[in-house]
Amino acid sequence: MLEGEVIAMRTGSEPATARSPLRMRLWLSLWGMAWAVFGLVAFAMNGRPGWAAACAVVLLLAVVDLCVITYRMRQGAHYQPGRDIPPYEPDHGDGRPRGPGHDGDGGRPGGGRTGTGAP
Repeated sequence: MLEGEVIAMRTGSEPATARSPLRMRLWLSLWGMAWAVFGLVAFAMNGRPGWAAACAVVLLLAVVDLCVITYRMRQGAHYQPGRDIPPYEPDHGDGRPRGPGHDGDGGRPGGGRTGTGAP
């Protein structure tokens, strides 16, 4: 890494400023459906079955995407941590625990051991 490079760290404000891309995906999916229907009809009328089939595949993908988008939009808002929740420590990739409370016991009494046998 060069000396002048700066790595942006998570500040913890992302959940407060983040916006869902679902509405944009909805409009793009509708736009893709319109063009796929147009291409399907145009190529079918001009005797190009290969291109019509390709447009039918794009239309199918757009319809499936539209169904997924509407399902997720109907789910509503999901939990986002507030300002009092500190940001997560980034994963270092070397197996170190990420922060306090990750001592490997799983939060269970008895140090994470399961079963009734003697230690």
